[in-house]
Amino acid sequence: MAVRSIPEDEWQPVCRVVELEVDRGATALVHGQAIAIFRTGDDAVYALGNHDPFARSAAGGIAKGIVGRRGEVPFVASPAHKHAFDLRSGRCLDDSHVSVPAYAVKVVEGVVLIGQRMAAA
Repeated sequence: MAVRSIPEDEWQPVCRVVELEVDRGATALVHGQAIAIFRTGDDAVYALGNHDPFARSAAGGIAKGIVGRRGEVPFVASPAHKHAFDLRSGRCLDDSHVSVPAYAVKVVEGVVLIGQRMAAA
């Protein structure tokens, strides 16, 4: 994933990192988009669009999914159909033609900041 330089005023604070449960999703409205935020066991923080492209309704957000690992790849399994999405890129591990948006994330002084949508590499 290529991340363009993001001006400081485009980073939106959403919560303190300690408020995120490990291996659980949380949701936030960032830059007008519903975002699913995940903190993994190694304290990495990721942000994906909170939409399951396989769900027929809007009720099945990615934030409700199960977090895991496939080798070195951290993923979230969609709650509706259990398709795995790479937390780093948003790419579906089960169908290479499908992805969800991934967003730039940084933690500054314990605060999680979400930047713009990352472009696919």
